[in-house]
Amino acid sequence: MSRTPSARPDHAVEEETEESLRPLLFSIAYRMTGSAGDSEDLAQEALLRLHTSEAAGDDIRSRKAFSTTIVTRLALDYLRSARVRRERYVGQWLPEPLVADRGDGPEERAELADSLSMAFLVLLESLSPPERAVFLLHDVLGYSYHDAAEVIGRSEVNARQIASRARRAIHARRPRFETTTEAKWELAGRFFAVVESGDVDALVSMLSDDAMMYGDGGGVVPTRAEPISSPRAIAAMLVGLAARLARDGLRIVEVEVNGEPGVAISDGSATPHAVVALDIVGDKVRTVSSVLNPAKLPHLEWISER
Repeated sequence: MSRTPSARPDHAVEEETEESLRPLLFSIAYRMTGSAGDSEDLAQEALLRLHTSEAAGDDIRSRKAFSTTIVTRLALDYLRSARVRRERYVGQWLPEPLVADRGDGPEERAELADSLSMAFLVLLESLSPPERAVFLLHDVLGYSYHDAAEVIGRSEVNARQIASRARRAIHARRPRFETTTEAKWELAGRFFAVVESGDVDALVSMLSDDAMMYGDGGGVVPTRAEPISSPRAIAAMLVGLAARLARDGLRIVEVEVNGEPGVAISDGSATPHAVVALDIVGDKVRTVSSVLNPAKLPHLEWISER
């Protein structure tokens, strides 16, 4: 059962009620900002503006189109104001994780993993705000270029050009083939077992040659300033961390992180110490993403109940 807001790309909302619109608005805001808490606020603000406009007697032909436009523009404003903060962020930046039990249906897991994985959101971070907005609206959520252009206040021709730039940037760095959900979890189980066993050589063999490890401590929890790019260095780091966890008596809880296999590290207190997600391509682990910044974990208090 999911404990964080659903962020499924819901293409066909049959009833445009506030309850049915909220997950869609959250999913747009979260993909744009990478912040779960702020995305909830942006979705709520969009619904509030929808309610205010309706109460004022404004002619709103589509509640979905109106609220989608509002939340996207709010997210664009958020990104402009957050740029300076992001530039001053200490160390590596990762999105706030969306964590769920493995009990969600396979269809939901597949949709989550497709455009909400930590690796994909980090890739979106390399796009400009308008590129991110048009790419998400058109390529991920299925909006027409005309509608996407109206949302960001550009011409349709310009929106097509923006989408083309974004698409080239994404495809240049995105894996060319996918792995089934079942295969990912099977590989993840073996991967974490090898980490606990301390076999560095075996772990290296499970990492892709271009594997990367990211750690976001936000300047609060010590992490490396730059990602680790050597498979052997990643393996040694993970084995060392596992030994420390065992020594300190911390629990490892298997969870889904943004639709991908992962674990939460907890001592039973309200907030987990860290959340780790794996990005698996083919039969190798391509990316290990660790969120340790306490400011990005308080919405995961339910993990202590596991």
